[in-house]
Amino acid sequence: MYWAINLQRFSLIRRRHHRRFVISHHVRDPADSELSARFPAGPGRSACVCVSIIIKSLKYSIFPIVVQRRRVVIPNSHGEKLVGILHETGSKQLVIVCHGFQSTKDRIPMVNLAAALEREGISAFRFDFSGNGESEGSFLYGNYRREAEDLRAIVQDFCAKGRVITAIIGHSKGGNAVLLYASKYNDISIVINISGRFNLKRGIEGRLGLGYLQRIKQNGFIDVRNKKGKLEYRVTQESLMDRLSTDIHAACHMICQDCRVLTIHGTKDKMVPAEDALEFDKFIPNHKLHIIEGADHEFTSHQDELASLVIQFIKANYQKDGPTSKRADGTIDSRM
Repeated sequence: MYWAINLQRFSLIRRRHHRRFVISHHVRDPADSELSARFPAGPGRSACVCVSIIIKSLKYSIFPIVVQRRRVVIPNSHGEKLVGILHETGSKQLVIVCHGFQSTKDRIPMVNLAAALEREGISAFRFDFSGNGESEGSFLYGNYRREAEDLRAIVQDFCAKGRVITAIIGHSKGGNAVLLYASKYNDISIVINISGRFNLKRGIEGRLGLGYLQRIKQNGFIDVRNKKGKLEYRVTQESLMDRLSTDIHAACHMICQDCRVLTIHGTKDKMVPAEDALEFDKFIPNHKLHIIEGADHEFTSHQDELASLVIQFIKANYQKDGPTSKRADGTIDSRM
C-alpha cells in the first residue's frame, strides 16, 4: 500500500479486528492538497480529509511513504545551472534518471521511472542536461562526454550531501551518458541503459540528410528543420565530430566487472535498432539484456513493463550488507 502525500502531517489508525484503515490527512491548506480535487472540503472536514480504505489481504504492517517533489538546481563544471526534480522519499539511497536527445526530464519515461522508484520508497532525481529543458547552456548535437560530466556534477553534489547513489538510469542518448560515466568513474554499482545507441555513426543520415559530411565541411554547419520548415537545431562541424569520435565500443570494455549493467530495448524501436542492444551484450563485462517485444523507442505502450524490469534489477543487485563501493567524493559507503 502506498500514498504519495505532499502534506505536513498524517496519522494512521488501525481498527482492531477489522482490515480497515482510516488515514487522516491534516491539511494546512486543503486547496493546495493533491487530494482536494478528489475529496472536496465540506462540513466537518475543512481541515482534514478522512479516507477509509478496505484492504483485502494484510500480512505486514503498513507505513505510508511521504513523497515530496521539489525543484533542485546544481551547477556543472562549466558553471551552468542544471535543473532537476527530486522525488524525495526520505531514503538515503538515490537513483538518478537521465533523458535522451532533444528530450527533457519531463518526458514520459523519465517521469514514470521516477514515480515507480518513489513507490518503492527509493528517492529519485531526474534532471535536464545542459542546453536542454530548464537547464542553462547551449544545445549541442554531439556533447556525449560533456553530458557524462553533467551527470558527474549531479553525483558529486548529492554524495557531498550524504546521499548514496544506488543506480544511474539513462534513456536513449542518456543511456550513452550513463555508460560513458561508468567507463570513466568506478563509483556506481548499478547502471541501466534504456534504448541506447551502440554505433553512433548510424542514424546521422536520417537527421542530416545525404552527403552530410561534405555539406558540413563546406558550410561549417547544417540546420535541421521540421516538416514545416522551422529550425529545430544547428549541427556544427565540431559537434558532429564529437559524436563521430565518441567510441562506445571502447567505453563498454572499460566498465568495471563490479558494475552490473542492464540494457532494455524494444523490438519496434524505429529510432535505434534493437540490434544495438545485442552489441552492448557482447562487450559489457557484467551485463544483462532484456528485449521487450513490440515496444517502441519510448516504450509508449509498455511503461509498466519497463518500470517493473528496472525496479526488479535494482532490487536484485541491491544488498544492504553487501560489498562496499567507492563514492564520488572518494569515501567508502555500502552499495545500498
